[in-house]
Amino acid sequence: CSYEFNSIKRLIHKGYSPIQPKPNPNSTPNQLQSTLFNTKETPMKKFTHLALAAALTAAGAGVATSASAQASEQFFPQLTYRTGAYAAYGIPWSNGKVDYIKLINARDGGINGVKLTYEECETAYATDRGVECYERLKNRPGVAVVDPLATGITFALTEKTAVDKIPLMTQGYGLSISQDGNAFQWNFPFLGSYWTAADILIQHLGKQAGGLDKLKGKKIAYVYHDSPYGKDAIPLLEKRAQMHGFTLQMMPVTAPGVEQKSTWLQVRQNRPDYVLLWGWGVMNSTALKEAQATGFPREKIYSIWWGGTEPAVRDVGDSAKGFNALSLYAHGTQSKVMQDILKLVHDPKQGTGPRDEVGNVLYVHGVITQMLAIEAVRVAQEKFGKGKVMTGEQVRWGMENLKLDAKRLKELGFDGVMQPLATNCANHMGSSSARVYAWDGKDWKYTSDWYQADKTVLDPLIKEHGDKYLADKKIARRADCK
Repeated sequence: CSYEFNSIKRLIHKGYSPIQPKPNPNSTPNQLQSTLFNTKETPMKKFTHLALAAALTAAGAGVATSASAQASEQFFPQLTYRTGAYAAYGIPWSNGKVDYIKLINARDGGINGVKLTYEECETAYATDRGVECYERLKNRPGVAVVDPLATGITFALTEKTAVDKIPLMTQGYGLSISQDGNAFQWNFPFLGSYWTAADILIQHLGKQAGGLDKLKGKKIAYVYHDSPYGKDAIPLLEKRAQMHGFTLQMMPVTAPGVEQKSTWLQVRQNRPDYVLLWGWGVMNSTALKEAQATGFPREKIYSIWWGGTEPAVRDVGDSAKGFNALSLYAHGTQSKVMQDILKLVHDPKQGTGPRDEVGNVLYVHGVITQMLAIEAVRVAQEKFGKGKVMTGEQVRWGMENLKLDAKRLKELGFDGVMQPLATNCANHMGSSSARVYAWDGKDWKYTSDWYQADKTVLDPLIKEHGDKYLADKKIARRADCK
């Protein structure tokens, strides 16, 4: 039994989805053959999560992951990318999410007695595969919320989830204007967006320069992932450039970002005062290596939180010293929640990934993400019935009524990990706080206090772009939120 469990677990950690591709009924014979007999298929794709659940239970995991979840179980679909160019980011993020589910089942017996289940589906960060995974998992009994882990997939699912009445959760990523709950009833970009990140970084650069007015005449290069993710922040940066008189130099990088020599030669030629880096996956470490090769000071590079991760600097080491990034939360294993995960999940050998990744930046992101989803279910139960499985509509209500103050965060074991969060029907973000930290060659060290995104700048822009989105889609603002 131990051998079978470990074999299955190893295959999952390599990124294999338990979902077999579903043949298109309109496929040609050749296409059908390609779907059913793809050379990338492995034996793992023939397993159902029912078999995995049996293996986990036999191994003492205590976590049900059956594909056919019963009515007494709350189901959390897990769209993952354990393969491909972005796997170094997707793996710890997903591991943190799944480990927190395991913790809640092991420590608390679920949510008021309701066991939590999950199933992974591999997207490889591809939008089409992400949509396919969503379509496969959305009808599972007890589905609570979907978290795509990718901006492109988020854009593709925004209208679908509204029709299906399933909350779309995007912590620190996704569609920035969706924080407006009046316009986007089903989207929840908890803790921050690309717009709040860009706004806070400009605030920080202004403070470093001696005031926002001192940015006039400065040159800021925006080196960004040429995808919906990288493009989303542009309206906010253009607005800030107009307000403060700095020149914004646009430098898109073709995904996945392994070729950046021409970009950093352009940086050297243009000699910007600062570089804002909007990278993902290998793009971040490649950017730092190219900055070193061209002699651009790393202390003048400022990244969104996705650059402030271990994979971004691991292979660069001392050459990344001085590199700055935003941070949404504290990392490390000192918090109670991380200690509980180590004791109740990893000590019994039920950890989803290696023990030494617990507390890493992306792992913590995953833990927080899953905690917010689970707390939304808990809040929904308070209104609609303790010990009951919540529907997507009920979970959406819970997400709109999250109140995680300092006392509640301490009860959950997140004391000192994150800032308090409070949502309502109009505010689907809950918090827009971030700090700046810098890489010292071994770890991230904080160099600022908490910033808040400037509502006087963001709110009119969100309203403007939200109205345009709704007009284009012929959707009316909701009438039940005052």
